[in-house]
Amino acid sequence: MKQRLASLACVLFFSLYTSAQWMPQSDIPAYHIGPPPKGEALGKLIPPDQVQASVGTKWEPMQRHAFALAAKIPKVIYQEPCYCRCDKAMGHTSLHSCYEGQHAAICEACLKELYYTYLMTTREKKTPDQIRQGIVAGEWKSIDLDTAASID
Repeated sequence: MKQRLASLACVLFFSLYTSAQWMPQSDIPAYHIGPPPKGEALGKLIPPDQVQASVGTKWEPMQRHAFALAAKIPKVIYQEPCYCRCDKAMGHTSLHSCYEGQHAAICEACLKELYYTYLMTTREKKTPDQIRQGIVAGEWKSIDLDTAASID
């Protein structure tokens, strides 16, 4: 009986261990699976002229520009995670939350993810889900913030 129980325990352990690779990835920051429900208003994004940017530096135009682009794709950024982990540190629910306040102006991850999302939406015509897959894969890290202000 003990041998049978030990064998069963081993089989159970092995099954759980090998099935873990098929479990959903739980380390993805907060995001919304779809657009906001009809009639639900999104949080208001900070207008570019109210961004507390790094005035007088090479970053200022890029910081303000990011907020202008965010206003063009609010329902898309609502569906994207943010890898600066502001969901845990600040209670943000998606990349959209970062642009509702000043946080994104000083966060490299928020800025790169916004530019990546904008490019994938406007140039590549990708869906929010496809964009999310790219963000999870780390594709946003390739964005060059030195040239981002020229993205339109």
